[in-house]
Amino acid sequence: MEGETASHGFDMLQVVALLAGAVIAVPLFKRLGLGSVLGYLAAGLVVGPYGLALFHDPQAIIHVAELGVVIFLFVIGLEMQPSRLWSMRGDIFGLGATQVLVCIALLTCVGLSLRYSLAESFVAGTGFVLTSTAIVMQMLEERRQLGLPSGRRIVAVLLLEDLAIVPLLAIVAFIAPGGGEEVTLAHRLTSILTGLAAIGALVVAGLWLLDPLFSLLARSRAREVMTAAALLVVLGAALVMEWAGLSMAMGAFLAGVLLSESSFRHQLEADVEPFRGILLGLFFLGVGMALDLNVIAANIGLIAICVAGYMILKMAGIYAVARLFRASNREAFERAVLMAQGGEFAFVLYAAATSAGIFTGEENAILTAMIIVSMVLTPILIIIHDRLTPPETPSMEGVEAVSNQRASVLLVGFGRFGQIASQPLLGQLCSITIIDIDPDAIRSAAEYGFKVHYGDGSRLDILHAAGAGEAKLVLIAMDDKTAAVKAVELMKSEFPHVPVLARAWDREHVLELVHAGVDWQIRETMESAFVMAEEALRRMDNDEDTIRDLVASIRQRDKERLEQEISGGIFAGRDLLIGNMKQN
Repeated sequence: MEGETASHGFDMLQVVALLAGAVIAVPLFKRLGLGSVLGYLAAGLVVGPYGLALFHDPQAIIHVAELGVVIFLFVIGLEMQPSRLWSMRGDIFGLGATQVLVCIALLTCVGLSLRYSLAESFVAGTGFVLTSTAIVMQMLEERRQLGLPSGRRIVAVLLLEDLAIVPLLAIVAFIAPGGGEEVTLAHRLTSILTGLAAIGALVVAGLWLLDPLFSLLARSRAREVMTAAALLVVLGAALVMEWAGLSMAMGAFLAGVLLSESSFRHQLEADVEPFRGILLGLFFLGVGMALDLNVIAANIGLIAICVAGYMILKMAGIYAVARLFRASNREAFERAVLMAQGGEFAFVLYAAATSAGIFTGEENAILTAMIIVSMVLTPILIIIHDRLTPPETPSMEGVEAVSNQRASVLLVGFGRFGQIASQPLLGQLCSITIIDIDPDAIRSAAEYGFKVHYGDGSRLDILHAAGAGEAKLVLIAMDDKTAAVKAVELMKSEFPHVPVLARAWDREHVLELVHAGVDWQIRETMESAFVMAEEALRRMDNDEDTIRDLVASIRQRDKERLEQEISGGIFAGRDLLIGNMKQN
């Protein structure tokens, strides 16, 4: 009994140590400007076998924590509608395939130059080509680049690398000692057909089974069951793909894509997000623990030469391919730095090569240490890159900064919403000062006769310069939700007598704006949606009184719900919403 208690206590100590390491190291490293990934890696090293020695089998942690990468890919898939993914096919199979092939050719030369065999050099270099999805995705998210074109191109390459693990494992089996005799054409065809069947099964389930399943569960109003179902979909898809010899992450990504058009997309994302964050952090902790300092100390020269050679050649290959595909010099260099490390799929490839007899156990340990060292070095390289490469400033040619403006109306933001809102005011000859932070949009507006000044409406000095204190009215029509809330807060704090009207993106944004003190707000899609619904009812032969009364009742119901949420707290009452109502 005492032994069981001791064991239980030790297990609890491990859990507490992991949580404490993350809670202490990550905020500290972020405060120092070193990023969260490096914080997790450092915490893992401290609690691992070569620090406090609270863990002795870090590989077990990594295997569990790889679920974080799986869930991360599912969340990314939810953002990738099939039409959007189809539009990326050129980047996935063009840019991605070219980068992988060029880097394999370059990195194979490292082993050959050190007089290893072709098979050993090829597999070692290829493993390093497979970039760490976890590290790169985390970096892109922290840098807010996932939604940018440059970020989407990196995601496309990562997807191709996930697909590449399948033929690479087949090549390892083929080039292994005696592998050519053991792996027949029938075996390879069977593997390919199995993989296609698994993908087909997931597509069928995603198109015809998942949405009805979640509709049925939603009617039960059991929130925990919905969360369990979300995890079941993610892990089930990953397991099916693993059984078929494919990447678990690819299975989760495919499941996310198939559910991206579902009305439950936002609910699913909210349900799995906490697990994604915790498990992804656990993965980085596991990588830090797995850094075998004994292996590094015994082979310091070889590891230093190979890591430097692999990372330099990989960066050169990525840069060259990026420039070949017409990326700017800045984007190409940034992509090269972000993707310079080896990835978690290298562990799988090296393990398969060791089982096939290409590597010895010691060689596998050395190669694994190289991958982990490259992962540790990546956040440091990113920091150096950011300090050596100042943020790109847009051209201000032909753009006039706002200064000492005086008008009856101040319009902050001249995007698609602000342009429409300004026209009736201009038609009534109201004097308007318009500010925006996009120089290209300002120059474009000037071509159509609009005078737009450059200025960030979320800065108090800019609001003063734009004449916010003397204006009779301020309209906030910014595309950045966070900046819009900040602008409202500044206006109500500094110029409380000036009414502020704001464009809201969705229901949550409405609550944030109301909390900030906005005098009036409107969701950008709400009125146009009502107008479309009225026309639809009209074409369905409903009379005008019925249409007017029905829309009025829906307006009133929405108003009452919103008032209840506001009176109950900034986000109280969110559960009153159904489906994707918050998109209104």
